[in-house]
Amino acid sequence: MKPMGPIPDGFAAIDGELAIGGRKASDLAAQGTPVFVYDRAMLDARVADLRAAMPPWLAIHYAMKANPFAPLLAHMAGLVDGFDVASAGEMQLALEAGMTADAISFAGPGKSEGELEAAVRARVTLNTESAGEIRRALAIGDRLGIAPRLAIRVNPSFDIKGSGMKMGGGAKPFGIDAELVPPLAREIAASGAEWRGFHIYAGSQALDAQAVIATLAATLALTGELADQAGVNVPHCNLGGGFGIPYFPGDTPLDIARVGEALDAAFRVLPDRLAETHFAIELGRFLVGEAGVYLTRVIDVKESHGEIFAVTDGGLHHQLAASGNFGTVVRRNYPVAVANRFGEAAAQREQTIVGRLCTPLDLLANKVALPQVRPGDLVAIFCAGAYGASASPAAFLGHGPAREILA
Repeated sequence: MKPMGPIPDGFAAIDGELAIGGRKASDLAAQGTPVFVYDRAMLDARVADLRAAMPPWLAIHYAMKANPFAPLLAHMAGLVDGFDVASAGEMQLALEAGMTADAISFAGPGKSEGELEAAVRARVTLNTESAGEIRRALAIGDRLGIAPRLAIRVNPSFDIKGSGMKMGGGAKPFGIDAELVPPLAREIAASGAEWRGFHIYAGSQALDAQAVIATLAATLALTGELADQAGVNVPHCNLGGGFGIPYFPGDTPLDIARVGEALDAAFRVLPDRLAETHFAIELGRFLVGEAGVYLTRVIDVKESHGEIFAVTDGGLHHQLAASGNFGTVVRRNYPVAVANRFGEAAAQREQTIVGRLCTPLDLLANKVALPQVRPGDLVAIFCAGAYGASASPAAFLGHGPAREILA
């Protein structure tokens, strides 16, 4: 049998069933499956735990690309200090969720003219990613008679060691190479635009506290160096984040208390030029990933060449990441359970959970130990709160999207 990742803390059973947001899985699935369910109490607890661990003057931003479900966004808007978006569509959703424009920043290497204009009109902060983008935004501001809010996204020379996805270091489509930043910062500051500072994002899905601490230290040092070289103060600096969650066997939670202590110590010895800088971290999956569960119902159970396959009404068209087709090199099993028999002992024979799509890629759990799965059972795929519904090819093969619920 192949191991599964750890089921996140915070889930309990009611009458032998998995409970999400205090409701039984069968009740949540009664209006149809597949369905993503997000537990608002777990969202609250995660943000509260993070605030307790981090220095009090550090702002927490939610990276909307992790999960843009509108009810979840409205809930998160009341928990965090800002939203980070990556398209005009996300920007509009952020505004509709109640986040104020001055607390929204817009990153992304390919902003269209229409997106730049929408951002300038809305007065959100543009994290500019090239010299050309800076000048396009300035020209739009001149035409509209609006001073754009401009920051520079910096491509640092480092990344987070051991991170799942590297966003900095070396040649990247993201941001402006650090050595090119100082003259561009001076250009923005002298242009009449509102200079907003830096956005420095080195990587994501990091679980090693020491690696995160080292990256944050390097980011703070780089911020000071760039400010000195440019001769400008830094009103705001988005330090990135990259905090990960345990998905796979052997993964352990990031020690955020240790990270917070190190960051607090670093903030106490900042250079004078950064004394008035407003710092933020940008987190997506860390805030919402473990609060989500994907529920899919078993349609059929069959045996082939001695192996048992449970075929569900879901699949990779909803939960691409769990299938192993969203950035992983070696496929490993997410945490999985039979939701309507939560806690029941596993059967002796291993079972493979698949979706309904006509492709061998549609694999949700490979050769795992579960209670004997039967048609009609509900399978729960955990860690489904981030990069699930919106990051999966819902139109593939025409089965349609999954429902979503904030419980």
